[in-house]
Amino acid sequence: MGARVSRMFRNFNLENRVIREISKEKPHVAPRHKTEILPSVSSSDAAEVSEAIHGKNDPLLSLLKTVYVQSKDPDPAEPSKPTAEQEEERRPLKFSLPGQRHGLADITDVPKGKLSLVEALKALNSHKLQPKTWTAERLAQEYSLAAHDTKALLEFFIPFNVKIIPPKRDGLKQIKGS
Repeated sequence: MGARVSRMFRNFNLENRVIREISKEKPHVAPRHKTEILPSVSSSDAAEVSEAIHGKNDPLLSLLKTVYVQSKDPDPAEPSKPTAEQEEERRPLKFSLPGQRHGLADITDVPKGKLSLVEALKALNSHKLQPKTWTAERLAQEYSLAAHDTKALLEFFIPFNVKIIPPKRDGLKQIKGS
């Protein structure tokens, strides 16, 4: 019921309002900025340019004819076998988690130059506890890492260093318990 009443008021005298809105004077478009008109290209120059664009270039066409591309799809039935180089690049894990935690139990080796999460934490912890024994060079040799990567790891990755900064209490009164 309310929708019918509101529709009646909305559509009341609609045609007159539309005609009034259409007959209003339209706003003027802003004038364009003046630009320099480039000298027109003569018809002979235009013909030469068009001919150069659309014409055949025999030296390039002969070079294109010498290109031969041959491709074939790999056989999907044949599984890829690791090469001897890929097998040499892997090393057995030094440390692993006991049991099936974190889904890492099936990992038995890692590529050289990489660390597993458990090994990285073990290496960082041993360096933190005994920095003179576990130097960056020794860790690099132990885990088959690059020396500069090991130095960067020890310098920038510090997972066991927790700092608690107390809030500033300048001018604040504390309630002291009895």
